[in-house]
Amino acid sequence: MNKSKQPLQFWQIWNMSFGFLGIQFGFALQGGFMSRIFQALGAAEKDIPMLWIAAPLTGLIVQPIIGYMSDRTWHPRLGRRKPYFLVGAILSSLALVFVPYSSALWIAAGFLWIMDASINISMEPFRALVADKLPESQRSYGFVIQTLIIGVGTWVASNLPWFLSFLGISNEAGVGQVPPSVKWGFFIGAFIFLGSILWTIFTTKEDAPEDMDQFIKEKNESRGLWNGVVDIAKNFAQMPAVMWKLGVVQFFSWFAFFTMWSFAVPALTEHVYQSPMPLETDALFALKNEQYNNAANLVGSSMGMYGLSSMAFALVLTFITAKRIVNRRMIHFASLLAGGVGFMLLFAATKEYAQILNLSFALIGLSWGSILSMPYAILSSSVKPEKMGVSMGIFNMFIVIPQIVAALGGINWAYKTFLGEQIIYTMVLAGISLLLGALTCFLLPNRVSQR
Repeated sequence: MNKSKQPLQFWQIWNMSFGFLGIQFGFALQGGFMSRIFQALGAAEKDIPMLWIAAPLTGLIVQPIIGYMSDRTWHPRLGRRKPYFLVGAILSSLALVFVPYSSALWIAAGFLWIMDASINISMEPFRALVADKLPESQRSYGFVIQTLIIGVGTWVASNLPWFLSFLGISNEAGVGQVPPSVKWGFFIGAFIFLGSILWTIFTTKEDAPEDMDQFIKEKNESRGLWNGVVDIAKNFAQMPAVMWKLGVVQFFSWFAFFTMWSFAVPALTEHVYQSPMPLETDALFALKNEQYNNAANLVGSSMGMYGLSSMAFALVLTFITAKRIVNRRMIHFASLLAGGVGFMLLFAATKEYAQILNLSFALIGLSWGSILSMPYAILSSSVKPEKMGVSMGIFNMFIVIPQIVAALGGINWAYKTFLGEQIIYTMVLAGISLLLGALTCFLLPNRVSQR
């Protein structure tokens, strides 16, 4: 890559980050509505985390491999990272279209596996692209703009089923079926996913390696599956100390959000709206199922607030980081603290005071905005540019490991052992986890305060 990077203008950074709108549409639809699809197909609440486990397990394998491969890729027309954007977008869009039509739990879980693997194929090279294109002085700025776009995607995608129902698309479904409002939401998400990725591909040019002969030589020397595995393992063993410390923070942060994605819909439809998913044998199944689907739409809409507030948070940070030096550690600490309080407040929400949900998710969005920007800005200052892809991939193992722990029983064991049997305590557990993440920010060195 070119050693001297020229600062980019706002719209250049916006264009190269725009694909994240689609990526976040995929993640928001997955996070907000996959548990709803699982419940519609007959999943018990206690089984939901295990149905999610394919996603983080896939990420554990896919992320470092894709990062490693993208570091060693150069396509004369598409460049280094963009081939992966395109392949991931096509596969993700197909999975988004078909997952709401799943006829059995194992099929839905399989589509989730395909969808998450494909999103990761697109996402990890996107993280590396920001570091590829921007000088150190613009790294925080770049990741914050990326977060701004992610916030837009989260808010719009989370509100899609509710909005489509408002427009007249049916929100009712029979036994073992997903409402048309959700099906159409996923279809629209697939279209936006592919379209936004194509926008970035057509508007952004990647910089070729300075010494192409040396690049090809190193690529040939590292060719082969075994060489790749050895190289990834070597990079893992030699990761900088700041990555390990960030990994501790990431563990608590992503445990909290995986808990939210797995349990927010079943917990809040039951606790706030007294409309849990009914049993198929219930004599009033049709009525109660309609009440559940309406409540699930309202919960999904409220969850969209975390995208809206993360967008506002990112917008403020965009103006600040464009002109000033920021203390990344303290921003991350304060944001995780706010999110922890937000999760705790969910316990106080009732049907009469459902607006508490919006406040809670707005606070959670502050932590989400920081999680998507500050750790990557901190990390990008500590790794070699030629290893940015594999480093980002390895770093994201600290995202999927806590999700695997949560899916393998960590959530069920923790909240039932220390808090109580009510499913709303999963949200309290998420709050405690995020507060612990805030405290572990003080493990990070205070020198991470560049722009």
